[in-house]
Formats: sequence, C-alpha cells, structure tokens
Amino acid sequence: MGSLGLPELLVILAIVFIIFGANRLPGLGRGIGSAIRNFKDEVTGGKDEKS
Repeated sequence: MGSLGLPELLVILAIVFIIFGANRLPGLGRGIGSAIRNFKDEVTGGKDEKS
C-alpha cells in the first residue's frame, strides 16, 4: 500500500494537464526541475562542507 503505479501516475498527469492546460505545462516542468536541482545541490553541498 502507498505505492503509485503507472495507472495512478497517468490519472494524476491527466488531472494536472486539465488544471494547468497545455500552455503552462512546460513552465511548470521547468520550475519543478529547477526546484529539484536546487534541492540536490544544497544536499550535496551541505555534505561537502561538513566533511
């Protein structure tokens, strides 16, 4: 329980597509990618500074 399979992910993707529309999805994807990249940089940067 608690894991997302392919059908669930497709439903979530369809809902996001309906809510945000096709024109705003690329910007939304860029924003999410940038946030993930910044988070990873902070996590790895924090480990390097402490050691």
